[in-house]
Amino acid sequence: MGKKVALITGAGQGIGEAIAKRLSHDGFAVSLVGRTKDKVDRVANEITQAGGEAYSIKADVSNRLDVFNAVKETTAHFGDFTVIVNNAGVAPTTPISTVTPEILNETLSINLGGVIWGIQAASKQLIDLKHGGKIINASSQAGQVGNPNLTVYGASKFAIRGVTQTTARELAKYDINVNAYCPGIVKTPMMDEIAQKVADNAGKSFEWGMKQFSKDIALGRLSKPEDVAACVSFLAGPDSDYMTGQSLLIDGGMVFR
Repeated sequence: MGKKVALITGAGQGIGEAIAKRLSHDGFAVSLVGRTKDKVDRVANEITQAGGEAYSIKADVSNRLDVFNAVKETTAHFGDFTVIVNNAGVAPTTPISTVTPEILNETLSINLGGVIWGIQAASKQLIDLKHGGKIINASSQAGQVGNPNLTVYGASKFAIRGVTQTTARELAKYDINVNAYCPGIVKTPMMDEIAQKVADNAGKSFEWGMKQFSKDIALGRLSKPEDVAACVSFLAGPDSDYMTGQSLLIDGGMVFR
């Protein structure tokens, strides 16, 4: 295998941005995919200025064709392709009484559909290139245990663990490893929004909202995006070559298995 090339979806902020920067630091050329071109352009420019190789692509992961095109474009640009990180996602706060068909369909099309199209596109490309690779999916601590008010998000993240196990069995013969990472409460713009909504629903402060999440963490602090990126670095690198079908918890000690 020649060059190490990783495509990261949802790479314009938060965990995706941290993963892109970490994989660049690990020696990968990185392709950054996001719905908002300005955001992925900013991250790509920062990586390039730091001496890395980065390329940005506007794509919506809920659109199968967009995902296939992003993988093809990445391969054409860098001349190879070895890793996909299916990171993009949304996290609506949904007490069960508030779930609508629109919220359900949108969340599943991005969180679950985006992962399935990513696995499809990446595995097709890796098989065409006649070498193995790594497929890494974003699940969640909320994909390991049920969290109140997250019926729709939790459903999508539980499903990703199942898809990860299923496709790991299917793709092993091609030397393609499929694993997932399960972050806990990560300090990102998306998390701030969730905490604010939980606080608003309860008529409490933002700090109270955040505390509802951090109070169950054994290590006593919220995760930084870089904590999650370190786990993805392991899954993208050679040290995880003998691991497939697994969903690694990187949550500071919220769920024990």
